Amino acid sequence: MEEGENVIVIGDNASGKSVLVDRFVLKCPYERVQSIAFRDTYGVSDSSYYLQKRWNQIEIDPEFNPTVRQSLQRLMDANLAVNTASGDASQTRSWAERVLDFFQLRPLLDEYLISLSSGELRRFHLAKALLRHPALLVIDNPFIGLDASTREMLSTLLEELAGRGIQLMLVMSRLDVIPACITHFIRVKDGLCSPKIPRSTFLTGLCPPLNGSQSSGTATAGKPSHQDAIAPSSTWKALQERIQALPLKDLSQESFYPSGPGAEIVRCNAVTIRYGSRTILCGLDWVVREGEKWIVSGENGSGKSTLLSCVCADNPQSYACDIELFSHRRGGGESIWDIKRHIGYVSPEMHRAYQKNIPAEDIVASGLFDTVGLYHHATPEQMALCHEWMDIFGILPLAGRPFLKLSSGEQRLCLLARAFVKDPELPILDEPLHGLDEERSEMAKVIIDAFVARPHKTLVMISHYTSEYPSCIQHELHLRKDAPALILR
Repeated sequence: MEEGENVIVIGDNASGKSVLVDRFVLKCPYERVQSIAFRDTYGVSDSSYYLQKRWNQIEIDPEFNPTVRQSLQRLMDANLAVNTASGDASQTRSWAERVLDFFQLRPLLDEYLISLSSGELRRFHLAKALLRHPALLVIDNPFIGLDASTREMLSTLLEELAGRGIQLMLVMSRLDVIPACITHFIRVKDGLCSPKIPRSTFLTGLCPPLNGSQSSGTATAGKPSHQDAIAPSSTWKALQERIQALPLKDLSQESFYPSGPGAEIVRCNAVTIRYGSRTILCGLDWVVREGEKWIVSGENGSGKSTLLSCVCADNPQSYACDIELFSHRRGGGESIWDIKRHIGYVSPEMHRAYQKNIPAEDIVASGLFDTVGLYHHATPEQMALCHEWMDIFGILPLAGRPFLKLSSGEQRLCLLARAFVKDPELPILDEPLHGLDEERSEMAKVIIDAFVARPHKTLVMISHYTSEYPSCIQHELHLRKDAPALILR
């Protein structure tokens, strides 16, 4: 990277782009380099984290769980100590104030880090990196997990940083946002790395293919031809037919599952969730009936993941709320397994909790038993079912590979296969397409659409990107901070 250059490293999942950037950072001569990896999770590795930890606020030990204020104050104090000697203390304070305001962190200063939403925590890590005054800022997946307004604000901030002389290297699987300050692209595919490609050349699709062969297509207006073509519709049709041909469950003997047209799958009656003085959900009334397909939208921190944690019984406060699941009131004597038997679940919290370096096929098999990790022996028939779903998601060749050795996109596909392997009546998908490249995102949407088109299937999904909505979506619940929720369709 020459002075003044700002680069996007672009490539499909498992292409090698993160490996490239990790090597670059290791060998980078700069003393002030900050690197953040938002690889589908929260940008931090925490071996002590477990799936329900974020919701079990009573277990937070202040000695080991700092607040946002405490974490940032240590950094700002260190900067002031250095800059006071050089006479730059006022500039350090001014920059810190700017960063706090820009990422809207002041209302969160007294919150524990463990209690932040995924989007809020990403904003915290970005602010923390910027407070170190880096000469080079490297961000792997900078925009995933951020709502539309925050993505726009981050793009503006990155342009401001470039104007201050901070160089940028962004690692992306999809070009949903391209900050104006980006000068070059580096394309990575199958472990091969292109030279730096000037912005104008890349966006007009004039860059040569990495394997040296002639390009098989031309760029379409407004869409660069840097990626391979999306699989043809005939491929998706075969995949849809395969899923729709799967055998159907016999629910007639299921005492915990309701019967009859229009049966209520989820009912929330004036649900309120508070942590200390902070209200996450306030008086939410919401009904989901069998066969409906819902998207839950809202800005970061509006309570989307908290709501779904209540539905999935991962949040202890759900038992103090008036929530009915499958027409049974929560806390009425049902077991956790009664609840989870009909639910397939994936979320950023689950991805963060899966620090299990076991074979990918065992990750998928854990979905049959609703465990994080595999503590039961899967029968040959059950493992064959796991392999079928891995094949549907295009990851069967990874069956024996250790989970933590996979790319973030491959890990996400494993967790999606885990969510579907037991043929759930209620898939609950919290940002399921995090970090997936364009083709794999399309594939996942096709799978979701085909799966929920089968009888007795209901869908609840969270996404910050309207482009990620499956075509089956019929209804939208829009959550707002400090305001009643809206039913938009």
